[in-house]
Amino acid sequence: MAEVRTDPSPAPARPAPQPPEIHALAAPELERFLQRQKAGSGLLKIDLEAELCQILERACELVPSEAGSVLLDDPLRKVDDRAANDLFVVASFGARAESLPGTVVAAGEGLPGAVYTSGRPHLSDAGCARSAVAVPITIGSTVCGVMELCNRQGGGAFTAHDLAMLEIFAGYTSSTLQNALDAKRANELAKRDDLSGLYNDRWMHVCISDMIAETDAARGECVLIFMDLDHFKSVNDRYGHLAGSRVLREVGYLLRRVVDWESAILCRYGGDEFVIGLPATPLAEGAAIAERVRAAIADATYLDREYGPDLPPLFLRGVITASLGIAAYHPGKWSGTVHDRESFLLRHADSAMYAAKAQGKNRVACG
Repeated sequence: MAEVRTDPSPAPARPAPQPPEIHALAAPELERFLQRQKAGSGLLKIDLEAELCQILERACELVPSEAGSVLLDDPLRKVDDRAANDLFVVASFGARAESLPGTVVAAGEGLPGAVYTSGRPHLSDAGCARSAVAVPITIGSTVCGVMELCNRQGGGAFTAHDLAMLEIFAGYTSSTLQNALDAKRANELAKRDDLSGLYNDRWMHVCISDMIAETDAARGECVLIFMDLDHFKSVNDRYGHLAGSRVLREVGYLLRRVVDWESAILCRYGGDEFVIGLPATPLAEGAAIAERVRAAIADATYLDREYGPDLPPLFLRGVITASLGIAAYHPGKWSGTVHDRESFLLRHADSAMYAAKAQGKNRVACG
């Protein structure tokens, strides 16, 4: 009798593991977490939202977990005592992950807080009901956040190898944040005046043209203020150009403090001339803001600390004042291209500033 041979049935293929669904703060909200070191506002050169999601996804591939998060501190509110800070969830996966981004976690509480305040990684004990592994995220030598994974898939506790893998991905996160900061800083430096920290004249023209186009689209009104310092030459002549440069820097600080609107356009036009653009602002409101600037310039004390080696404070008060011209724009006021209308607006504000000079200085005039 012939032997009957049968082929064994192939083993059923294992379904490929599905990547976790990761949720992160949108790019405009992530922007606040990049206000570190000397970075100012500006457009990101990388998609930070996508980068953070990809890092968490890859971390979960190598260290399969039911949940995980990236948490960062807020650099605008950060204090030296890390335990007094808050952490914010910026990316997350797992149960309720969709609602977690933006959640605040006190740095003095829980596992993320302990890792953040100590700056040391943590691996839960095998007997813990909730297994977790967390490592600090740093920028340079400064701890700025935490990466955490919870509940290893398949049960059991995380291992030392898992901790080493998560530390690698925390390093990726640190590099991602640093790259975003570097790109942000390079982008911003091209727009900024080195001395005052305000926008330079090249970027000013871009911003004012955009302000006019937005005013046209909204059928609204905007305002431009042209400011020139009075008696600035006397500071240069009497105390030297280093003192004059320091005064210009202090005026830049003052303008940012007085005109603290997020949408305000603050520029150094050149020399001791400054331009302020106020989107969505009627003339009367713009004139009130110009008056506040004028009063602040006149009341300030300049060079109240050493401004260079062997250069003692000068405590200049009542020496520097400002003449300001203000002009308003609304759709239909002038014809031509956006750049033509920008030129008209600048010229009217400049003419008003010269009128303020002619009227005795230290005043606001409307064009």
